[in-house]
Amino acid sequence: MTSNELLYEARTLVSRSYSPYSHFRVAAILEDADGNIYGGVNVENSSYGMTMCAERSAVFAAVAAGARTFSRMVIYSPDGPPVPCGACRQVLWEFCDSDFVITVASDGVPARDFRLGDLLPEAFQL
Repeated sequence: MTSNELLYEARTLVSRSYSPYSHFRVAAILEDADGNIYGGVNVENSSYGMTMCAERSAVFAAVAAGARTFSRMVIYSPDGPPVPCGACRQVLWEFCDSDFVITVASDGVPARDFRLGDLLPEAFQL
């Protein structure tokens, strides 16, 4: 899929976000090496530590479906640029290399591409 097609999928999916506390809705679309896509949304909890980000939701859905190699991710929020948190960066590092591209998009601002290695230059790895 093209980046615009992945962004369209994320824009469609974001309506499923469960974010009653922050009101910061996020959707992530992860594409595997075979061109299959997996979506995730953020799911908040009143015990904030139990909240799950959209990026990890997408990764876990992909892994549950048997995917292990990924080509790119698009993250979208209508509420501001959704740059991945540290936990999401580390989870992505488990499956992706430093050149893995993450596109961050929001309404009213240009989309930005980040390399995972730039977002997490000293990733933990056993």
